[in-house]
Amino acid sequence: MLSGRKIRVLVVDDSAIVRKLASDALNADPAIEVVGTAIDPFVARDKIVELEPDVLTLDIEMPRMDGITFLKILMKHHPMPVVIMSSISQKGSAHALEALEAGAVDVIAKPGTAYSVGDLAVDLVRKVKSAFAARHRFSSSRQAPNSVSNTLSPQPLQPQLSRAPASFDSRTIIMLGASTGGTEALKEVLIRLPAEIPPICIVQHIPAYFSGAFASRLNDLCAMEVREACDGDEVCFGLALVAPGDYHMLLTYRDGRHYVRLKQGPQVWHQRPAVDIFFQSAVPLVGPHAIAGVLTGMGQDGAKGLLELKNAGARTFIQDEASCVVFGMPNAALKLGAADKTVSLLDIPRHILTLASNSKT
Repeated sequence: MLSGRKIRVLVVDDSAIVRKLASDALNADPAIEVVGTAIDPFVARDKIVELEPDVLTLDIEMPRMDGITFLKILMKHHPMPVVIMSSISQKGSAHALEALEAGAVDVIAKPGTAYSVGDLAVDLVRKVKSAFAARHRFSSSRQAPNSVSNTLSPQPLQPQLSRAPASFDSRTIIMLGASTGGTEALKEVLIRLPAEIPPICIVQHIPAYFSGAFASRLNDLCAMEVREACDGDEVCFGLALVAPGDYHMLLTYRDGRHYVRLKQGPQVWHQRPAVDIFFQSAVPLVGPHAIAGVLTGMGQDGAKGLLELKNAGARTFIQDEASCVVFGMPNAALKLGAADKTVSLLDIPRHILTLASNSKT
């Protein structure tokens, strides 16, 4: 909160039931106030100007104008933190990822699909607070939303893949953890890595019904293979495994090879998957041969595990504050002394390759 002021939220959804559920869930938290609701982007446009909310929750499928179109207009002319509420259908998942790419801070499944009312309250409050923490990213000069058109021409990303060194240590495993802002940060890292890369294991805080689409999207963009992890998957060169939402991922070892194991169990730091769970599982197995990094995200998950990896001889790093959407997780690791180095987002691929090509004996 700013000087004791509550976080002001505008809820945008064409469903009266969803508007009420979301409003009740948010208003129940003493740090949040729903200052208004809107049935579609046209009403939302006027209420943004009138009410000056700190955070917007936005449905994707709405009449008159869809949420993606509105989000792109908003980010161009009146940037502000947005949490997307999406259906769990294949189409809804694809749209949710498109929204994150367009500038939304986070995504949550709509009530009546994957979430009960109780789940919605806990997760939506947390995501709104994370979005509010990212508000500094949206402080550029603004135009009133009612002055813009809905025609945008986003420029496609043309990544240049880093060149792989001649060889890597076969014992190396790369481990990355992220939360708020992490889907785009991880994309920026992975698209710049070569196909011939040591195994990569990723723990991103993401709802269960969106993690598969996230991994599939990365697979389409990256030189290496990327897929959502299944229980018992072998950790292999040229493969990045993404922990599925609602499952902790752990590293295991048998017969000279590494595998991942999935389990549910209690949430850690209010998260499942949790970065700490994976990092800590790797400490006795790969120790000095691990390369581990904590990227953008709210909270403390990953800090303790990163420190344990560092103490076991792993090479560790965090994403720098300037390139983070939220500096919470990296900052928690920094305060523990868990990071060997602080690295800007676009320098992380080169840093990973440098570490991987200079293996410890």
